[in-house]
Amino acid sequence: MPRVKQASKQKRTTKAATVKVLGAAGLGLSLASSASASTMPAAGIPQPDNTSPNQRFILGEEEMADVRRKHEYYGTRGVPTEVLDAAALKKLEPNLRDGMAGGLLVPEDAVLYPPCGARFLIERAQKHGAEIHVGISVQRMGACRVTLTNGREIAGDRIVNAGGAWASELTPGVEINKRKGHLVITDRYPGFLRHQLVELGYLKSAHSVTSDSVAFNVQPRRSGQILIGSSRQYGAEHKEVDHEILRRMLQRAQEYMPGLGPLSAVRSWTGFRAATPDKLPLIGPWPADESLFLATGHEGLGITTSLATARILVDQITGAQAEIPIEPYLPVRMHKDVVSTISD
Repeated sequence: MPRVKQASKQKRTTKAATVKVLGAAGLGLSLASSASASTMPAAGIPQPDNTSPNQRFILGEEEMADVRRKHEYYGTRGVPTEVLDAAALKKLEPNLRDGMAGGLLVPEDAVLYPPCGARFLIERAQKHGAEIHVGISVQRMGACRVTLTNGREIAGDRIVNAGGAWASELTPGVEINKRKGHLVITDRYPGFLRHQLVELGYLKSAHSVTSDSVAFNVQPRRSGQILIGSSRQYGAEHKEVDHEILRRMLQRAQEYMPGLGPLSAVRSWTGFRAATPDKLPLIGPWPADESLFLATGHEGLGITTSLATARILVDQITGAQAEIPIEPYLPVRMHKDVVSTISD
């Protein structure tokens, strides 16, 4: 198991890059051509006794049939994919364990380094006149006003609460739960990993709302480092690393890629995802305040769906016809009996 430090002694900076991936398609910002694939295990992989049912390996032809269903689903939507047999998968990723049944390659999928994507969007917004306030938090918002912690008030006809896991602190009544996750990054091992690899059961793990879960998800960085995930916890609102969850997460990764064990990790950390009870984001007007719109609850897909979320909000604010049905995302679905508290 990788030897983990909770903080790196030496900070390293890397340039923005997309990396080759094996996983789920979605709306993203692609900076370069890349490839992706979901992997599935064959019989013989050990299953630890402490693994909950939604984390166990689903073995055999049933899982390959699921791969073929995904292949057909993407194909009907114009997303090219390729079903890989065991030999083709091993050729692409030699460090995967022997006995893997196959995988799904998504050649146009990509990974974006979130800080670089955020910086790009911030700089574009500034060119269009946006003001960015750094080092100052929002204390409260509503009724056409935003109050900052330095006492300044900003007025606006429309306000957007995009506070992520903390959105409910700014807008009481918003049903957002913090879902804690852990990540580990290794030292530099160029060539060890070529694609992002995601186990086929990742989405089942991500959608569990009754128990803690872990799933295999690794990403190569341009620096040669390897990002290892993933975990999800409900009801854990402290930011400290949970060593039992970390152990389970790394054990899961080694079941797919045993060669990770001897590698050295330079840092582990945690973060919080903004989750809703029905696992769909909240995008649109808040029923209790006609000046307030929400853009939160995306769980682990905030960066991936940020541009689509912005388009949906713009269409609602300007009265334009949205390109997709917006009803599943409207905040009113969570509060059908909310009575407006806006004063006349």
